[in-house]
Amino acid sequence: MANANLTFKTNYAVSSKIEPFYKGGKVQISKDEKYIFCTCGSRVNVLEISTGKIVHSVEHEDQEDITSFALSCDDEMLVTASRALLLKQWDWRQANCTRSWRAIHTVPVASMTFDSTSTLLATGGCDGTIKIWDVVKQYCTHNLKGSSGVVHLVQFHPDISRLQLFSSSLDCGIRLWDLRSSQCVCVLQSHYSAVTSLSFSPDGDTMVSSGRDKICTVWDLKTRKAKRTVPVYEAVEGVVLLPVNTDLSQIGVKSEDLHFVTAGSKGVLRVWEASTARCVYTQTLSTVPEEEEENDDDNPRSLTYLFLLPASSRLATVTAEHNILLYQLPGLTTQQQFVGYSDEVLDVKFLGKGDSHIVVATNSCQLKVFELLTNSCQILYGHTDTVLTLDVFKKGSLFASCAKDRSVRVWQMDSDSGQVRCVAQGFSHTNAVGSIAFSRMKASFIVTGSQDCTVKVWDLPDDISITGEDIHQLSPRATEKAHDKDVNSVAVSPNDKLLASGSQDRTAKLWSLTADGTISLLGVFRGHRRGVWAVCFSPVDQVLVTSSADGTTKLWSLQDFSCLKTFEGHDASVLKVVFVSRGTQLLTSGSDGLVKLWTIKTNECVKTLDAHQDKVWGLHGSRKDDKMVTGSADSTITIWEDVTEVELAEEQAKQEDQILKQQELSNLLHEKKYLKALGLAISLDHPHTVLRVIKAIREVENSHELLEKTLLKLRVDQKESLLRYCVVWNTNAKNCQDAQAVLQVLLTHLPPEELLQYQGTRTHLEGLIPYTERHMKRIGNLLQASMFLNYMWQKMRVAGAPSGLVDEEMDMTPLTKTQPFFVSDKEREKDGGEDRREDRRDAGDDSDSEQEEDPNCAQDEEEADDTSATKKASTNGGHVGNGENSNGSHDSESEESSEEEEEPQAAVKMTTCLPVSSAPQCQTFAS
Repeated sequence: MANANLTFKTNYAVSSKIEPFYKGGKVQISKDEKYIFCTCGSRVNVLEISTGKIVHSVEHEDQEDITSFALSCDDEMLVTASRALLLKQWDWRQANCTRSWRAIHTVPVASMTFDSTSTLLATGGCDGTIKIWDVVKQYCTHNLKGSSGVVHLVQFHPDISRLQLFSSSLDCGIRLWDLRSSQCVCVLQSHYSAVTSLSFSPDGDTMVSSGRDKICTVWDLKTRKAKRTVPVYEAVEGVVLLPVNTDLSQIGVKSEDLHFVTAGSKGVLRVWEASTARCVYTQTLSTVPEEEEENDDDNPRSLTYLFLLPASSRLATVTAEHNILLYQLPGLTTQQQFVGYSDEVLDVKFLGKGDSHIVVATNSCQLKVFELLTNSCQILYGHTDTVLTLDVFKKGSLFASCAKDRSVRVWQMDSDSGQVRCVAQGFSHTNAVGSIAFSRMKASFIVTGSQDCTVKVWDLPDDISITGEDIHQLSPRATEKAHDKDVNSVAVSPNDKLLASGSQDRTAKLWSLTADGTISLLGVFRGHRRGVWAVCFSPVDQVLVTSSADGTTKLWSLQDFSCLKTFEGHDASVLKVVFVSRGTQLLTSGSDGLVKLWTIKTNECVKTLDAHQDKVWGLHGSRKDDKMVTGSADSTITIWEDVTEVELAEEQAKQEDQILKQQELSNLLHEKKYLKALGLAISLDHPHTVLRVIKAIREVENSHELLEKTLLKLRVDQKESLLRYCVVWNTNAKNCQDAQAVLQVLLTHLPPEELLQYQGTRTHLEGLIPYTERHMKRIGNLLQASMFLNYMWQKMRVAGAPSGLVDEEMDMTPLTKTQPFFVSDKEREKDGGEDRREDRRDAGDDSDSEQEEDPNCAQDEEEADDTSATKKASTNGGHVGNGENSNGSHDSESEESSEEEEEPQAAVKMTTCLPVSSAPQCQTFAS
């Protein structure tokens, strides 16, 4: 097989990743227009516009989702709010938290904004209150009450001398707050649905508001009245006023009157003249399916944010599918597009000259073409349902796609501009089209396989590459009922004469492609125990490789259809398989999230790559065979490069060094050399490893003294790291006791002057306070609940214990005549039945006679039962009373037992009649 002198690949290293950076929520653009800030779960990611890379990321240590954030107008401060009701101030360029404090809100913060001086911060909460914070002097200046429900919008008037704040909540009114008097001076009523954005004129006297009630309102802030209501006929999410004294005639601005731009559910930008309420310009988009035009509520192009970038004369929008688009004024031409979240990646292929781009099919009806250098993305519209798979012609400028909408499309990339457009489409299948393959020698046909169990061959026109606006309509030249179940994969041989298909019916089939356009069956490959996911021809040999849901990959001979080799190693379905190294090696990807590199000759797995957390649906090698790309259901796209032996050796050396240090740490813990173990763990900078050492110290005898002795011997930089780790541990209730034990030592023995010299000490302590209070409250509640449980258990011992139940500490010595007749079941089991009957009869007689002799001992029946049960539960072999036995000697064992049995939280008074030498006496005591 192939060239014996060929050097096999041994490893791939991650070159770059395209990961989700925005999953919904707030978006803000810096004042210098270089960065985009957006939320992604518990992080705020900072995207550099020029490169499309995530250059900074700040994340709350408690992993709580960030509900809102705000960037100061001078681009220096970033403040975030999380569900843990913590506000954090960040030096975002260093990803360093400089301060944290508790929000006074009782529920999460929904909106935040800075004033133009970057001094005041306003936070609107879900509790209907607004707080104003002085971030320089670090205190709360205002607490504004009166809003109804969630305050989802807060915005300062741009003229700070007015000291005005605008807000909106669930009542759809716009409240104007005077910060001098802390009063709401008026409520601007016009909207009947949520107010989404506000925009102010340069002089500050005019304001435009937008709402989901499909109107925009122009306000005169001098009179505080609505000057005009503009019907927009779509739910509006963003509005911005266009700059004056700028030539914007290309978008319909022909007068000096006030004009504004709206963005909403229809997914297009519109320019409106405020004085006449007239739409003077509507943005034109590429072909939009009729279904999307009719249904605005579920339009993937609907816009959720709109920003004006005045310095660069651009507009920025955010779509409902988490895409960020930048348009250049005055023509509103698309400049850049960034994809914040791609959902599941179903297929991915290299594209363009020198594999400069990748085309991606995600769990949506749009295709995405990424430029690898800048991560800028083109979003291709055309399909009306989820795109399932792709294939690229070998020259890299043509590619084909198929989807659940039963259609196939052919796309072409312009080699100069990089723009992609649809050049051909076909509709003939009766069910979802799940596989597609290009011809190999010349772009003359494509082959598709569908869930309708058929395989179709489509001829491509010769002039398909000629530039034109018309889309060619394709029709199949041949259709064949190929399998009994879904056709999952199709492949064309290197000479364009053979076709392979793999199906859910567990078989793969080989077909001949004749010149007259017919398809004829040549043979069937049987051997897989479950459905076949992928088929692929070798580029040099007459063999076919298949991968299956049974976890195996098989190599087949095209001569006799026999299985030559079976590769086993994946724990789940093998979803994709491709040849590399000129047909001498295989790459497989599975639903276990792994990518494996196999050498065919030795039938062994050379390398297992673990870079994904979910199914790896996409797998493709570059034309130069030096890179590969994978796409996963975890929404991540990974670019891999074939690494040299030197790089591999360095990587292995690092891994071996980590293993040796971990082994050394285990040995030190086994030898109880805790100081060295703790120092080594801190040097690794792994908080979890350090916690492991702390837990080991706290498990030994005299742990407090040992922990104190060990921590105080650490260097200053090690103590500083330990304090930082405590902040992380303290966020988890499972580890809070270890964190508090370390903190107790540090705060008790280190002077405040030394602690304040540690980097970020104030931030660390402020972060510790709210979680410590939360842990104290939780432990207090647990303690209170345990006391109640203890009380209930004690009452059950007293009142409801069975007659045979006796405390484990009860004295089982034989009774004497001077002892009260309380006999345990264990003693009764030792005696015969006759003795037990006699004891009970004697006990009953004595009891009755004693009760009759002293009327002061008389109690009702319920009290007598309680007394008897209590005495069983609390006395020790009947040695109770005044502490004297029949000989008059003091019973010390009885006193000790009574002290041990004391339960101060569940004290119960008991009265018993004790036999003494003369007459029975009543004794009252507490148990």
